[in-house]
Amino acid sequence: MSNRKKHILVTGASRGIGKAILESLDQDNVRRVGQSTGGTDGLIAADFTQDGAADALWKEALDQLDGRIDILINNAGLFQPNPIGADDWLESWNRTMTINLTASAELCRLAVLHFQQRGEPGRIVNIASRAAYRGDGPDHWHYAASKGGMVAMAKSIARAYAHQQILAFAICPGFTMTGMAEDYLASRGGDKLLADIPLGRVAQPEEIASMARYCALDAPESMTGAVLDANGASFVR
Repeated sequence: MSNRKKHILVTGASRGIGKAILESLDQDNVRRVGQSTGGTDGLIAADFTQDGAADALWKEALDQLDGRIDILINNAGLFQPNPIGADDWLESWNRTMTINLTASAELCRLAVLHFQQRGEPGRIVNIASRAAYRGDGPDHWHYAASKGGMVAMAKSIARAYAHQQILAFAICPGFTMTGMAEDYLASRGGDKLLADIPLGRVAQPEEIASMARYCALDAPESMTGAVLDANGASFVR
């Protein structure tokens, strides 16, 4: 990419991986804005369960970044159990799909159109999950399906728009030490789950952030469409 300062939008930036990504981009050649549902700590508020939230976020991010976004990093996500016998199973399914996949798709669409209208290169990085390939537990069909969609979307964007220098990548972490992962590990018997990770530990948010930063700023153009794993060898392809 050129030496011009890059303008970056990061979703789900209030904690965990998203916060680590935003912090990793605090460097001289970057201007970045982040999103969270509540909009605290200087982040843009956007509740992706609400119609129009993605569009409003994009417009606010453009305003804060002087009308130009070069890189979109889709990290916002929901990970909540949804037992198949639950009365609100479909509602829970749709909520997860709306936040994890549909909002990401809306932002990807806006990003591609923005890059095309400006006639300039752009990059999209989707933070997916190991579950996109390995699947997940019986209470998390919806989560695995949403993350599989994020991977497929990144591949489709890469194939469709590489000739316009619009690049797309997906990163698939396994368990990462966020509050969300800590709760899940505890609920499922942490030691047993850790035994399934040859590395012997879960990833740290900063490790995933370093991969996202690389894809956003430094990865060669020929890498477009790549899916990067970070799961301590708990699932290898």
